Amino acid sequence: MEGKLGRNDLCWCNSGKKYKKCHEAFDSKIDSFRRKGVRVPGRNIIKTPEQIALIEESAKINIEILDYVADHIKEGISTQEIDEWVYNITTKHGAIPAPLNYEGFPKSVCTSVNDVVCHGIPSKDMILMDGDIINVDASTNLNGYFSDSSRMFCIGNVSDEDRKLVEVAKKSIEVGLDKVKPWGYLGDVGQAINDFVKSNGYSVVREIGGHGVGLAFHEDPWVSYVSKKGTGMIMAPGLMFTIEPMINMGKHNIFIDEEDDWTVYTEDGLPSAQWEVQLVVTEDGYKIISY
Repeated sequence: MEGKLGRNDLCWCNSGKKYKKCHEAFDSKIDSFRRKGVRVPGRNIIKTPEQIALIEESAKINIEILDYVADHIKEGISTQEIDEWVYNITTKHGAIPAPLNYEGFPKSVCTSVNDVVCHGIPSKDMILMDGDIINVDASTNLNGYFSDSSRMFCIGNVSDEDRKLVEVAKKSIEVGLDKVKPWGYLGDVGQAINDFVKSNGYSVVREIGGHGVGLAFHEDPWVSYVSKKGTGMIMAPGLMFTIEPMINMGKHNIFIDEEDDWTVYTEDGLPSAQWEVQLVVTEDGYKIISY
């Protein structure tokens, strides 16, 4: 047990309530899973109502960014222009683009076009063309509270084949969300997504997944989309994470650009698509934080 408390002690979550009226029953349930050998979240990644409210303020900016991109993205613009939109909107609100200088990433947003799976670096030389598909992945740090989500955009006359990939990737988010249940297993989400994607003839990237988020850009748990039902961390109320499967039209294999050490490509050169939402598990389901 983490920091065992007396029933009349103040709760560890800083609610100001006595432990017996706040998280005592929660901790007892967590401990029952732990004794069975199940992976459970630590207190450090369980978000309190106060923290969730502050994270949602960050998410308002993140959503505004992606709404702006949706209204202005078109054929002929460069991905560098998207980066400038993101930087300007973020800093206008007194926030920081979370990707900027994160482990050396040089830009404020990830822009992944066609066969780029993720972590595409914006460039003035990358001009969007008719028929392209692009993922724009925005992440915002507002006073130390983090939000993270991404959307796909179809540029001009996208082929039916590519458009279907984008639509299946979006639907996979809904399939995963349907498995988010308080006290359920995180692996249930991954298996549902993987089964759905495979049934449509596509594959899911294995090496890169979702993650906890909120008090840091990346937290536990790591979220796999090739996991098995009944495995993984327990989704206790207050757990916050992203659902963001990367769906490849061809095989799941990927590689990282050796020159920039960031851009991830499909190995077979076929397109990839991804949407991302940030959510928190609640007592009766989940709440979307950023999309």
